[in-house]
Amino acid sequence: MGKILIVYASRADETKAIGNLIAEGIRISGHEAEVKKTSEIKNEDDLKGYDGYVFGSATYHGEMITSMKQILFIAERAELKDKPGGAFGAYGWSGEAAGRIFETMEHIFGMEMVSGPLMLKASWIEGGIQAAQDYGKEIAAKI
Repeated sequence: MGKILIVYASRADETKAIGNLIAEGIRISGHEAEVKKTSEIKNEDDLKGYDGYVFGSATYHGEMITSMKQILFIAERAELKDKPGGAFGAYGWSGEAAGRIFETMEHIFGMEMVSGPLMLKASWIEGGIQAAQDYGKEIAAKI
C-alpha cells in the first residue's frame, strides 16, 4: 500500500473539493491519501515519506495562487525525481495553473507524471466527481 500526498491552494474551496475527490479515488484503489492545504507545508521535510504527490491550485487572474508557487519552490529541494505525480485545479475562465504545476513537476522535478493535468470548472459539474476520482485512480496505479 502506497501513501500519496495531495497539496492544494484554494480561494473558494473548490480546489480543496477536487483534491478530496482525487483522494477518494486513491483510497478506492487501496492506497492511503493525505490532503493538506499549502499552509500546512513549511519545508521540504514536510514533503518526505510519501510514494506519490499531487499538487493543485485554482487559477486566479491567469496564475496559480501564490502559496502554490511557494510549495513548488520547497518541492524543488525535496528530491521528488521519479516519484509518481499529478496536478489539478479549478478555474473560472482560463485554467493555466494546473498545466503550469504539471509541467514543473514533470520537467523541473523529473517526476513520473500521469497522462496530463486535471482541470475542472467545479467538482460538481460536467462529470467532475467521476473525473477527479478517476484521476486519483490513475495516480494510484503508478504506485
